[in-house]
Amino acid sequence: MASFSDRLVRAWYQGHPALALLRPLEALYRGVVQRKRARFLAGEGEIYRAPVPLIVVGNVTVGGTGKTPLILWLVEQCQARGLRVGVISRGYGAKPPSLPWRVRAEQSAEQAGDEPLLIVQRSGVPLMIDPDRSRAARALLAEEPLDLLLSDDGLQHYRLARDVELVLIDGARGLGNGRCLPAGPLREPAERLQTVDACLYNGASHDPQGGYAFTLVPSALINLRSGERRPLDHFAPGQAVHAVAGIGNPQRFFTTLEALHWRPVAHAFADHAAYSAELLSFSPALPLVMTEKDAVKCRAFAGDDWWYLAVDAQPSAAFRAWFDARLDRLLGER
Repeated sequence: MASFSDRLVRAWYQGHPALALLRPLEALYRGVVQRKRARFLAGEGEIYRAPVPLIVVGNVTVGGTGKTPLILWLVEQCQARGLRVGVISRGYGAKPPSLPWRVRAEQSAEQAGDEPLLIVQRSGVPLMIDPDRSRAARALLAEEPLDLLLSDDGLQHYRLARDVELVLIDGARGLGNGRCLPAGPLREPAERLQTVDACLYNGASHDPQGGYAFTLVPSALINLRSGERRPLDHFAPGQAVHAVAGIGNPQRFFTTLEALHWRPVAHAFADHAAYSAELLSFSPALPLVMTEKDAVKCRAFAGDDWWYLAVDAQPSAAFRAWFDARLDRLLGER
């Protein structure tokens, strides 16, 4: 049976007349977020501006839109230019001994958070977590000489000044019914998109008007226990696999596996779900394939035939050109 949150998300994107009952709460929510942004634009309150350029990668909808792969792509682009780049993150679900907390590759996902740990293990980038992203930025800059900061999420964290705002949108689901929480999936009104620097549509086949396309391209299967890397033809077409996804939109992962011509037996979990060997003991016995974000939480008890699908963000050529030019201007301004 679907949980209440699953039913609510389905209603946001497929419609349901009962959502009309939530509109008074939506009006209250909109008022709060609009006042919060107005105070930020007026320079009121405590707002921290880092001494280096800061790029926010966020979204206006609840749920996953592919921020982590895009962060990794941005890190790679910056490092290729010889820039010393660091990442700050809220560290959703993390339970570190203290805050702010520097994430290291050898830490557990429980301590560091699944997405921050994935980013560090993949790229080696300096990364600090703290729900107070301003404090995370100060702490990371105190430890590392950096040229640029990336904020993983934080579009609505208005105590942190930013130089560039990138917003990611699910190309298939869009903005749902276009309403704010709790009557819809929006964290801020849709008009907010008119004020950001660039919108990227995950899964779009071409650049939409006023935005850019990017896709998540599978690159390899990696064994959780051995680290062995296998090509995507490791499983023959038609191979049945247990497919595990605890991300904002699990169906996107299952669709990807289908596009690789496998037959996924879908096991969808809540975003940032906690796992155990017992929870993932499925019948019949089949290879198990999960997202890389899930894999960082499962290595300690993984079976021999457990794999994760590595994916890489592939933005459109137009966005690549735009980002290079924007980065040049940003560094020149500082």
